[in-house]
Amino acid sequence: MSGRIPQSFIDDLLARTDIVDLIDQRVKLKKAGKNYQACCPFHNEKSPSFTVSHEKQFYHCFGCGAHGTVLGFLMEYDGLEFLDAIDELAGMHGLTVPRENAHSSQTPQQQAAAKAIRQDLYAQLNDISRFYQTQLRQSQTAIQYLKNRGLSGEVVKSFNIGYVPEQWDAVKRQFSGNNEAEGQLIEGGMLIKSENGRVYDRFRDRIMFPIHDRRGRVIGFGGRVLGDGTPKYLNSPETPVFHKGRELYGLYEVRQAHRNPERILIVEGYMDVVALAQFGIDYAVASLGTATTPEHLQLLFRTTREVICCYDGDRAGREAAWRALENALPLLQDGRSLKFVFLPDGEDPDSLVRQLGAEDFGKLLDEAQNFGDFLFERLGQDAMAGDAGQHELANQAAEAILKVPEGFSREGLITQLSRQLNWGENERRVRELFSRLQQETKPASTPTRPKSKKIKLTPIRRAIALVLQYPAAAASLQTADTEEVALLPLAGIDLLQMLLAQVQGQPLMTTAQLLEHWRGHSSAPALARLAMADELFAGDQIEQELKDTFAVLIEDYFATRIEALQQKSSQGGLTTAEKQELMLLLSESKAGRN
Repeated sequence: MSGRIPQSFIDDLLARTDIVDLIDQRVKLKKAGKNYQACCPFHNEKSPSFTVSHEKQFYHCFGCGAHGTVLGFLMEYDGLEFLDAIDELAGMHGLTVPRENAHSSQTPQQQAAAKAIRQDLYAQLNDISRFYQTQLRQSQTAIQYLKNRGLSGEVVKSFNIGYVPEQWDAVKRQFSGNNEAEGQLIEGGMLIKSENGRVYDRFRDRIMFPIHDRRGRVIGFGGRVLGDGTPKYLNSPETPVFHKGRELYGLYEVRQAHRNPERILIVEGYMDVVALAQFGIDYAVASLGTATTPEHLQLLFRTTREVICCYDGDRAGREAAWRALENALPLLQDGRSLKFVFLPDGEDPDSLVRQLGAEDFGKLLDEAQNFGDFLFERLGQDAMAGDAGQHELANQAAEAILKVPEGFSREGLITQLSRQLNWGENERRVRELFSRLQQETKPASTPTRPKSKKIKLTPIRRAIALVLQYPAAAASLQTADTEEVALLPLAGIDLLQMLLAQVQGQPLMTTAQLLEHWRGHSSAPALARLAMADELFAGDQIEQELKDTFAVLIEDYFATRIEALQQKSSQGGLTTAEKQELMLLLSESKAGRN
């Protein structure tokens, strides 16, 4: 994974991807003139100010200021780092990300040797997963255990389930051929190094469930003990590629089975996911030994519009459901649904689907409890009796409802609260309660981004904005059109010249590609704002617009310089060189007016 990604590859990725299609898969867009619009996914709003330009391959929110290319959107919406966003986009197109070798001074033989020693962690984990699958085929005990659990060979194969034998060094012997490989296996969570320096396998005598990321790469494992040993389940630790709070077992398989799943079911165990898939309920995922986190829920709501949480019906299960609800409230914008199913005592999804069958289990999901009903049921159970209890319920419910984004979902909860309190259809008292709570919390609630401000388009900014928004027109300019303005000693001229050189070097470059060349540069934020400046009011003749803007820049410089020299002349005289410059400027200015 070492080395820099060539800019030409990033340009190619952007050229292959339509930002409108990608964003529309996550946020439903509507055509608005030549652009597309939606309510911004990055802040709560009632009227759409989020704009996506097909022509520029760029998005911008005029409300909160969010903006960027398709890579920027993946980073912000999917919560990816820049390199992960490139990997994600490359995976969508079936491409491998190339990397320029950081050690170009090495000979080809040295580079080949270094590459042979340096094992990529993803590839290493994938090889270990295949090793586990081979071990399963050779263990009658493990095969019989899976059969006793009712799993078919087909579903075991589809989830790449494997087995690790009861040995302290099965993986170590197979994969740690040198110190670097051993160190990487320790870093990847597959080996443990004790305080006395002994290195041994983390997993032994367990059914192994490989955990995949959204690209299908193995990032970790869950191991289920065959007998009654403890712990019953053992997961990979946190590693550079595996973060339990951000990953879900089975999500990759769900996305392979369904391009746009109508709903996703959250269960607690690996075996539950696999058993449900065997019965045709192939849209279940499991958290990895952790509670359902906000990151989990964000990931799920980017994949589907309905999430159903399936928990045990005991106190622990309902507490887990309540934590999930609390984490989900800020995400429940209109069009998203969260529901809950609580299982009978002693049952889990694995046992229940075998008892009921797929059809009746599906009906159980269809009748799942809406999050609003669960919210009021839980608050009602905890509230005291009498008027004091009503006021306690009202305040706690209102505080929860205020976390839900403004819209129909919040309004429905307010109406439901009024009925729950027996305050009738007149919701005045509820509205007054909300108004008071909003006033109390107002100082603490600050927008995540400052509201976009209009840009004052000076001539130099206008020229840069034209190049950014119409790179093809700027690329067609001749040297004679730009050489005079290039000599002006003005702030921003160097930036303008670099942009012109870039588009003339790549005449088919889009706005998005051009901006990606400036990622990380101090000028990048200003360039992004100019790329979506709606004050430009450019006509159809962009080339002429640019030439006219250059002419204004030259005239403004002449006028400013002439004024400065004339003022200096009146105060104490000019040098010979300055007198010659003034005469030349006056001559040029007069010629320009004629």
